[in-house]
Amino acid sequence: MRPQGDRTLTDLTALRHNRKRAARSPMPTFLHDAAAAEISERVRDINRDFRRVAVVTAWPEIWKNKWKSADLLPDSDVIPFARASYDLVVHTMSLHWSNDPVGQLVQCRNVLKPDGLAIACLLGGDTLAELRSALISAELLLRGGASPRIAPMGSIRDLGGLLQRAGFALPVADRTRIDASYASAFELMHDLRSMGEANALSGRSYRFAPRRLFAEAASHYHAMHALPGGRVPATFELIFLTGWAPSAGQQQPLKPGSADSRLADALSTVERKL
Repeated sequence: MRPQGDRTLTDLTALRHNRKRAARSPMPTFLHDAAAAEISERVRDINRDFRRVAVVTAWPEIWKNKWKSADLLPDSDVIPFARASYDLVVHTMSLHWSNDPVGQLVQCRNVLKPDGLAIACLLGGDTLAELRSALISAELLLRGGASPRIAPMGSIRDLGGLLQRAGFALPVADRTRIDASYASAFELMHDLRSMGEANALSGRSYRFAPRRLFAEAASHYHAMHALPGGRVPATFELIFLTGWAPSAGQQQPLKPGSADSRLADALSTVERKL
């Protein structure tokens, strides 16, 4: 999620290539569908009329049908926002590839009206944990070392801190987990390629990866994680970051120690000092 020394995390040329290749054929959209449902539910729960909405996405063909009244904008380094301010900005399913996630969020905050809302959805650190461990095991066995093959996605605590660094008020980070299953690791890797989520890391190995490597990884995957019936699980973690553009009349969090009553009294328990 952050630049590493003089080398950025994501090779943007490779990322664009992966996305263009994925866009040429039908792609699995279950992650986008889940993200859209979760975001829509959050927006419905807020008593606010969001009239001017922008959606930042690498997949406009998917999201144009999910938010028909929104301005659809690419997740470029400089997001081409319209000059008019927005009530709501949604940054969806691409921030995990950004070399400057704080900069992306700052741009979102800057075009919001005072007390406007930003919601970002991205893949979190538990995503593809099974595939990551299987690939590392296979490469250590065959080559004696492992190269980066899956992006080091952030934890919910680290990602929640991005909102504060970007200047949002009332920041909240939460997550949902999607448990998928596949006939084999090969089917999962095919899906990732079809979704434009194949390896685009700057630090990836440029050596040709022999088919034996992936066969060994698939074998490790099945041995370590197989479900009853022979299918293998795949974990996807969606992180949702929610923050508000600062406003003078905005609700403020209470200062530590300013409560009028104790939690122990409300729960009818005895408070212990450690």
